[in-house]
Amino acid sequence: MSKETRTGEVMAAIRAKVTSRALASGDRLPSIRSFAATMRVAPSTVVEAYDRLAAEGLIRARRGSGFYVTGTSTSPMILAEAAPQRDRAVDLFWVSRQSLDTDPTVPKPGCGWLPAGHMPNVALRRAMRSLARGDDAVLSYYGSTRGSPALRRHLLRRFAEEGIEARPEQLLLTMSGTHAVDLICRFLLKPGDTVLIDDPCYFNFQALLLAHQVRMAGVPYTRSGPDIAAFEAVLLAERPRLYITNSALHNPTGATLSAQVAYKLLRAAAIHDLTIIEDDIFSEFEPEPSPRLALLDGLDRVIRIGSFSKAVSASIRCGYIAARADWIEGLTDLQVATSLGGPSPVAAELIANVLVGGSYRKHMEELRLRLARGRRQVAMRLQSLDIQPWLMPRGGFYLWCRLPNDQDSADVARAALAENVVLAPGNVFSVSQTASAFMRFNVAQMSDPRTLAVLKRAICCTARREGTASPGL
Repeated sequence: MSKETRTGEVMAAIRAKVTSRALASGDRLPSIRSFAATMRVAPSTVVEAYDRLAAEGLIRARRGSGFYVTGTSTSPMILAEAAPQRDRAVDLFWVSRQSLDTDPTVPKPGCGWLPAGHMPNVALRRAMRSLARGDDAVLSYYGSTRGSPALRRHLLRRFAEEGIEARPEQLLLTMSGTHAVDLICRFLLKPGDTVLIDDPCYFNFQALLLAHQVRMAGVPYTRSGPDIAAFEAVLLAERPRLYITNSALHNPTGATLSAQVAYKLLRAAAIHDLTIIEDDIFSEFEPEPSPRLALLDGLDRVIRIGSFSKAVSASIRCGYIAARADWIEGLTDLQVATSLGGPSPVAAELIANVLVGGSYRKHMEELRLRLARGRRQVAMRLQSLDIQPWLMPRGGFYLWCRLPNDQDSADVARAALAENVVLAPGNVFSVSQTASAFMRFNVAQMSDPRTLAVLKRAICCTARREGTASPGL
C-alpha cells in the first residue's frame, strides 16, 4: 500500500470522528505517535495527514501542544459514514439489512434468530385470544413507566430461583434488549468515553456504541471468558467506563464463562471502578445455569439486561434492566423522556401470559433437545467441508467455526450472497478485524438443502482465487 493511500486512510479516520461527533470543536487530536500506533502507520504518515487536514481548515496546530479540531460537522450523523470503513461483506449495517430485508424464502444461516417453527406460537395465539377478551385499557393506553406488573413479578421470581435477591424497584421493562443497552449508554456515557467489548462480540453492540460516539476497546474472548490478562491491561491503558458482554452462551462463540474467570473479572472491575452490562438473552437455552456476573455481584456494579426475542418472539418486543435502585430511578425518567413510558402493554402482557403458562417450560425443554441434535448434525455436515467448530457449545443455536485453510470469510459470504444465501463472516463480530477466518452459523437455519451446496461452491470459488485447496472439497 502506498504512503499516499495510508495518508488518505488517516485523514478519513479523523474526518469520521468529526462527522460522528466523537471529536468536537476544540478537542485535541491523538498525539502523532499514539495515532500512528493505532492506525499501524509510520509517524511521518500521521504528520502528513494532520498537515493536510490543517490546510483544509478542519484542524489547527498549537505550538508545543498538538493539533485541535477547529469546528464540528453540521451535517447529519450518518452511522455508515462514521463507522470504520470496511469491506461491504463485513459492514455492520449491511449484514443486518441483508438478514432483515431479504425475502423470507432466502436461506439465512447468518441470521441471529430461530425459524418460526421453533417458537411457542400455539401459546402466543392462546395469549392473544385471552388478551383480546380482556381489559380495553391494555389495548388502548400507554404502559406504566416501569412496565407490566405481571411480567416484572415473573422476572423477580425467576431471579429469586437463580439466587438474585432483587427488589421491585430494581427492575425496569424496556422496549427491547437493544433499547435497554441504549438507555444505559445514555445514562452512563458521554461522547469520547471508552467502552470495553469482547472480541469477537455481538455486532450490534458495536453499531449501538458507534451511535453514542464512544471509543471501543476489544478484549480477546477465550473458551472460558475474556482473556483476563488482556482485560486487566486494557483497564489500565484505556480506563473504560463500561464493559458489555454475554455470560451465558456467548455470542458469537457459544463459549461459557467459568467461575474462576468471573471472579477475576469482577475483582478487576472493582479495582478500576468499571460498570458491567451482562446480556442474559440466551440463558434459557442452557441445559443448566452457568456462572453469572449479576448473581456473584448482587447487582451492585453489574447491570443485567435481557429480552424475549430469541425464545418467545422477535416480533413482540420487550426487554428489561435489573440494576441498583437509584440507577433504575434515573433510567425510568430517561425512558419516559425518550419514549413516554415503558414497553407496549400489549407486548408485555402477551409475553407474561406465555411465560407463566404451563406449556412454556415444556416447550423450552423440547427446544433445547432439538437444538442439541441440530448442533451435532450441522457440525458433522460442516466438518465434511473442512469447516471446524471452535468449540461445541453447551446450548443455543450458534456454531463459531474456522474455515478451511483460514480462507477469508468475507469472500465466502460475498460468493454465497450472489446465490441468495446470507452468511455472517467473522470480522463482522471483531472490533480488531482479526476473525477473518471465522464464520458464525445458525444451526436452526441450516435445514434448506441449498445452503450446504452454496457454501461448498463459495468455499471452492474462494480457494481457487486464493490458490488454496481443501481435502474435503
